[in-house]
Amino acid sequence: MGTWDIGPFDNDTAADFSYRVDEAPDGKKAEVLLAAFREVTGTGEEYLDSDFGAEALAAAALVAARCPGGEPVTSSYGPKAPVGDLPVALLRAEAVAALDRVLAEPSELLELWEESDGEEWKAGVLKLRGVLAGA
Repeated sequence: MGTWDIGPFDNDTAADFSYRVDEAPDGKKAEVLLAAFREVTGTGEEYLDSDFGAEALAAAALVAARCPGGEPVTSSYGPKAPVGDLPVALLRAEAVAALDRVLAEPSELLELWEESDGEEWKAGVLKLRGVLAGA
């Protein structure tokens, strides 16, 4: 994974995911986000690949941007087109569950970050989770 910073879109996988969001037809972008969350939560206690975690994190940032206290996605690596209307209530719960899974062992993304700027990255993920959970 090519990573250049700790933000949700600061890696190659998230940038590719943004392209997939952009390519989805209007009205179907929420399905792309939901699929990213469910790919992660569907692993149960199996090893979670970092690419799935990175996509879920990027999707969570897009949902959080629609929540009170959420920050807009301004990264040049985020989606270029507006994501349109989202079923935020449904996606929030799915996003929280996905982030919880990304932060739980066995998670390759968590392991990779713990080898470098893990605490700063983890704090960012927890902040995002707080927005999504309504804390």
